Amino acid sequence: MTATPRRATVDRRTGETDIHVEIDLDGSGRCQVETGIGFLDHMLAQIARHGRIDLVVRAKGDLHIDFHHTAEDTGIVLGEAIRQALGNKVGIVRYGSALVPLDEALVQCALDLSGRPFLAYAVPVAGKVGEFDAELTEEIFRALAVNAGLTLHLTALAGKNTHHLIEAAFKAFARALRTAKQIEPGATEVPSTKGIL
Repeated sequence: MTATPRRATVDRRTGETDIHVEIDLDGSGRCQVETGIGFLDHMLAQIARHGRIDLVVRAKGDLHIDFHHTAEDTGIVLGEAIRQALGNKVGIVRYGSALVPLDEALVQCALDLSGRPFLAYAVPVAGKVGEFDAELTEEIFRALAVNAGLTLHLTALAGKNTHHLIEAAFKAFARALRTAKQIEPGATEVPSTKGIL
């Protein structure tokens, strides 16, 4: 556990959305999420619980058009909050990976808090989960990766049920982030030969 609080509050207002995120990377998994998209709320709760991150998300968007702007912009603001909360990254583990099963679905996540944004996404989902368009999952993770400055690989190794695949992806991301954000005991440097991440 780091002695310096790793918290951030980020607000983003556009003509399409108004989003507020508070994050504590060293939390216990508490979550207060209200995006107007029930399935997205459920997925953000997975990040908080399985990542041991305290998370507040309040989003208002043009849901009368569709869920795209609200979902993508939530990813943008969450990514920015993670980036800010990580600070200078001194002492972090940096890398994390997880393999998460959910019934017939199996999703692997590997990530690097590198400062170099990249998404490799191979979780083939289509259609809807409730009113949520499954294809928005990739948009959320891309926005999050770009704005957090992380290299993120998500790969489905098995699965047919769209709900299971998406939920396994969010849980795998959370578990990988939980590892990568940890502070290594006694570490006093950024984990990079460049001296900066």
